[in-house]
Amino acid sequence: MESKLRTLAQQPWGLWLRQVRSIVELESRRNLFTWRSLWLYFIAFAPTVIIVAHALFDRSHHEPIAGDTTVLAAIFQFYYVRLGIYFGCLGIFTRLIRGEMIERSLHYYLLAPVRREVLLIGKFLAGAVRSILLFETAVVASFFFMYFHYGQAGMQYVLDGPGLSQLLAYMLITALACLGYGAIFLLFSMLMKNPAPAALLLMGWEFISAALPALLQRFSISSYLRHLMPVSVPAEGVFAILTVATEPIPAWLAVTGALTLTLVILALSSYRMRFLEISYTTE
Repeated sequence: MESKLRTLAQQPWGLWLRQVRSIVELESRRNLFTWRSLWLYFIAFAPTVIIVAHALFDRSHHEPIAGDTTVLAAIFQFYYVRLGIYFGCLGIFTRLIRGEMIERSLHYYLLAPVRREVLLIGKFLAGAVRSILLFETAVVASFFFMYFHYGQAGMQYVLDGPGLSQLLAYMLITALACLGYGAIFLLFSMLMKNPAPAALLLMGWEFISAALPALLQRFSISSYLRHLMPVSVPAEGVFAILTVATEPIPAWLAVTGALTLTLVILALSSYRMRFLEISYTTE
């Protein structure tokens, strides 16, 4: 045990951290603001546009704040977590490796004197920064415009009421969803040429995760995020399965579970990356 700790301490951690930072900066410059990312901005800010229209044209203010709070919670739970962030991460993270293979540019990274595990971590962090920045901004903007048109009452709800804690919970869930789904889709992109079918199967798995046995729920990102939702949303019909009441767990345990699942998937990705071979003629 002591020899293993000594070996770990002797590794060039400083060099690896500088390489990860360089990869994150390079990937951010290449992909953060590009024309081909317009669809990501659309799925991220589509609810924000609708909420802004609601704030501008609904001047009656007959709807109580509690009603709009439930609407915002439904938008976040049913759209952002289930669709927007999910497909956004699918587009962002599958492109990190598979996209480079299709564009025949991955070999530039592989020829560089960088460990493949370091390359993978750098690319994952670059995707995480991009997805979290995009969807956190969209969620905060949606939250702001939802309560902005209430004026003083909305400000009191946010600053003196439960609003601020709800916003922080939404931001935490958004970050965990980006990390968890991002790790999964990064692994998918290295296991198969077309990750779309697997992504659809995973979507079904996440959809029914609340109805699965407790043991199987541990392998679902949404099963952890569900316990962090600050506002309950009553649902009927097929949407009722998304709000199935499961045995509650502490928030710290839900966060730890989501991060642990993400780290396990990243470890599998690192192992796959070590033996990844590219053949541009078959891509």
